[in-house]
Amino acid sequence: MNIRIGNGYDLHQLTTGRKLILGGLEIEHELGLAGHSDADVLTHALMDALLGALALGDIGQHFPPSDDRWKDADSLKLLEQVHQLIQDQGWQIGNLDAVILAERPKLKPHLPAMRDRIAQTLTIHRDQISIKATTNEKLDAVGQEKAIAAYAVALLVNPV
Repeated sequence: MNIRIGNGYDLHQLTTGRKLILGGLEIEHELGLAGHSDADVLTHALMDALLGALALGDIGQHFPPSDDRWKDADSLKLLEQVHQLIQDQGWQIGNLDAVILAERPKLKPHLPAMRDRIAQTLTIHRDQISIKATTNEKLDAVGQEKAIAAYAVALLVNPV
């Protein structure tokens, strides 16, 4: 069995006038994430981890912000396309592990629904996805509530 590991990272600035979308969920908050698409940092980090595992570049190459097709795009729809690229090359997701960094809102109550939404999008089992949330202890842009970030790791397997 062949395996590949990839990691991903994303950070978006918090701003007024935008919805806060994380893991495909709209989360009640007075600020949202600025970006060309829906700016879902968790899903973006997962996509970069999946693409990186197969040396397929990053989401900026596949869904460039200069292309109006991706304006306000649902990141779960983009994740479906990334998943299709992986399947087309004969690979399957072994597991995904991610952490979201945010001071507010508290994300722990939303993590199970995020796992369910991503598992459904990727047609994998919920137990193949781990999502955690933490704060930055009031340090840097995340800690000062100016941004939200996410890190992700993906393990891909090819049974051939």
